[in-house]
Amino acid sequence: MLKHRIISIVLVLVVVGVGFFVSNTSKYPFKFGLDLNGGTELTYRADISKVKSGDVGGAMASLRDVIERRINIFGVSEPIVQVENPGLVAGSDDYRLLVGLPGITNIEEAVKLIGKTPQLEFKLVRPEAEGLTEEELKTKTQDEIFLSTGLDGQYLDSAQLQFTNSGSGQLSGEPIVAITFNDEGRDLFAKITRENLGKVLAIFLDGGVISSPVIRDEIKDGKAVISGGFTPVEAKDLVRDLNYGALPVPVELISTQSIGASLGEDAKTSGVDAGLIGFAFIVAFLILWYRLPGIVASLSLVIYIILSLAVFKLIPVTFTAAGIAGFILSIGMAVDANVLIFERMKEELKKGKSVHDSLHEGFSRAWLSIRDSNISSMITAVILFWLGTSAVKGFALTLGLGVLISLFTAITVSRTFLFAIAPKGESHGKLARFLFSNGFHI
Repeated sequence: MLKHRIISIVLVLVVVGVGFFVSNTSKYPFKFGLDLNGGTELTYRADISKVKSGDVGGAMASLRDVIERRINIFGVSEPIVQVENPGLVAGSDDYRLLVGLPGITNIEEAVKLIGKTPQLEFKLVRPEAEGLTEEELKTKTQDEIFLSTGLDGQYLDSAQLQFTNSGSGQLSGEPIVAITFNDEGRDLFAKITRENLGKVLAIFLDGGVISSPVIRDEIKDGKAVISGGFTPVEAKDLVRDLNYGALPVPVELISTQSIGASLGEDAKTSGVDAGLIGFAFIVAFLILWYRLPGIVASLSLVIYIILSLAVFKLIPVTFTAAGIAGFILSIGMAVDANVLIFERMKEELKKGKSVHDSLHEGFSRAWLSIRDSNISSMITAVILFWLGTSAVKGFALTLGLGVLISLFTAITVSRTFLFAIAPKGESHGKLARFLFSNGFHI
């Protein structure tokens, strides 16, 4: 009993410290999603039809990084950019990119903020298309005329604005864009130019040909020039956009959602109020029905909430309305383990065992049921997180973390506190048995 009392005191002190961390929202604030903070969410569909299956993950990660870098240039506070993998129902090619812009509720401004980053590609003219006339070319599709080389904007390292010069060394005023590839792109560009001497290497920007130079020599330094009859302003904008990030895969804006700050605040307040009311009802039920163990379970539930919020801060978890719902649901589920334990303990008390022995047997007998129910809940949370959309993922994450933490508080915290206050010995008075019993049983 002394050991359990010492551990109980240590647990309380640790939880108090964690509680101060959780309550310090100015230095360590919680992260809230757009549905609670207000802002705009843009959903883009990525076209991965021309990406090799093994490269899809890398291409989507590169796309996310490019968009995030582009948004950060405009100083948006804590943008949310995440890849949404397709579920089993949606189909393997339905990859999406979710872009959340907190504090920006003007959809037109949000779309403009991301802008249309250029899709840069290098393609060779197919041998069978080289001798076709202009009229014949008009009857062909782009894929029938050009052959992809695999060299595109994802291999771009930098772009610079330059001007051509005349034979006398004077600038002629024609702006060009000089690009430099990264190490992987340099090797690929050298291979393409080495194996295709005398062939046309067309440069595409957003699906249109802007330049069709003929490969004269192998280019080993990974540098190329884009000349498309640009004005100085157009060339400058192109350099800016390429440096901000040429998209590795094309994207299409398919949906927008704007949530006002006041609506988000109302949703946040409603969620918190629902949680407090639900918690109050749970505590009232535990104390009225389970008496002294109910008080311990209520204290354990408070510790569970504090630990959960601390974990949510440390990860950090972005709270959405669905995420708060998952957390509230996990509070109710956290009581399940205590209920199982207390009911098993009641059965042992009915057999005439002491409070201490009943507690021991109650925990031992309830463990298998607690383990199985929590495993099933975790499996559900994992499946929801794997297959769900962003809102469902938030629900699944808070639910899954809540189940794990509730398992710890029920088996460790509640057990420690109960054994710390349970009387030892074979016989106890009616008061002790009443306090540790439940319902109408004495």
